[in-house]
Amino acid sequence: MDNKLMLMIPGPTPVPEQVLLALAKHPIGHRSGEFSQIMAEVTQNLKWLHQTQNDVLVLTASGTGAMEAGIINFLSPGDRVLVGCNGKFGDRWADLSAAFGLEVEKITADWGKPLDTEQFREKLSADTEKKIKAVIITHSETSTGVLNDVETVNRYVKDHGEALIIVDAVTSLGAVNLPVDAWGLDVVASGSQKGYMIPPGLGFVCVSPKAWEAYKTAKLPRFYLDLGSYRKTAAKNTNPFTPPVNLVVALQAALRMMQAEGLEAIFARHQRLMRATRDAVKALSLPLFAPDDAASPAITAVIPSSVEAEQVRAVMKKHFDIVLAGGQDHLKGKIFRIGHLGFVSERDILAAIGALEASLGELGYESMTPGAGLAAAARVFAQS
Repeated sequence: MDNKLMLMIPGPTPVPEQVLLALAKHPIGHRSGEFSQIMAEVTQNLKWLHQTQNDVLVLTASGTGAMEAGIINFLSPGDRVLVGCNGKFGDRWADLSAAFGLEVEKITADWGKPLDTEQFREKLSADTEKKIKAVIITHSETSTGVLNDVETVNRYVKDHGEALIIVDAVTSLGAVNLPVDAWGLDVVASGSQKGYMIPPGLGFVCVSPKAWEAYKTAKLPRFYLDLGSYRKTAAKNTNPFTPPVNLVVALQAALRMMQAEGLEAIFARHQRLMRATRDAVKALSLPLFAPDDAASPAITAVIPSSVEAEQVRAVMKKHFDIVLAGGQDHLKGKIFRIGHLGFVSERDILAAIGALEASLGELGYESMTPGAGLAAAARVFAQS
């Protein structure tokens, strides 16, 4: 049946009907008073979502663009940075930093394992000359379904005193509690097509006063992504360049929906969906890629042993119009990933698990009891 496609990937995520309707409105002028009013509301609600009084700036960019802006605006060539690398996106930030002439030191963990916070403590405490200028870390590592312990790493950064903490919150913002002001995070980047529930195209960078002080002396080249320009125009509820007007209107609708649900309810829902998905996968005797104590509420990665990951994805798409994500880089063909962030409900999880059971049956998978996955997920929802 046409038009029944169901995205269960880490992005783009499903978009609510009222957000789609907002997106479909006739464009208005981006220098108009009407648009400035929308920007004023959006900016205030973005601060609510980030749990901050800091600047939250809106860029026409992907999450990668937001992260690039979050790195290049506050550092200078030759600056030493620690980058946490335990998946594709940590590796990307290391490559990005190297491309701009930063001195990159990686703190690594195997893909599927969380970063060891003790390694950050050791490096930072040993840096008595305060040469480390930033710690760059991915909160929810989308490629593996691992949630890194940003809170603990941030405590060690604060003990260091000089370094900034720059956080990739692309798949955690709006899904996981990330209290920017309470933790004192310096730079937090995110993207629209994840927990924000709108299509790709907007990036967001939250900037602390400490980061703005670093901005004054930072010497990396920047123009379109110069956050100082965005800060000046944001104070007037506008933008230094032409923004995607309709995406901002859609963001207005999405943020209103999020406020109506409430932060605590949003975080609890994502925890509930994660637990139900993971319990269902375990009940089907499928190995999970990330450990329970470091699992991301945004995405669950599965590493099947007796069926091929790509065959599972193909049957799910062909027969049920449900799209799962595949593995990336050396995990391509080895894992599949079930997204459960943004506009996702309990019904969606039950539909996806039921389709997964049927797909496994079609592929001749014999290590499960039919209905076990659905029963496990239903138990989680019944207890909530």
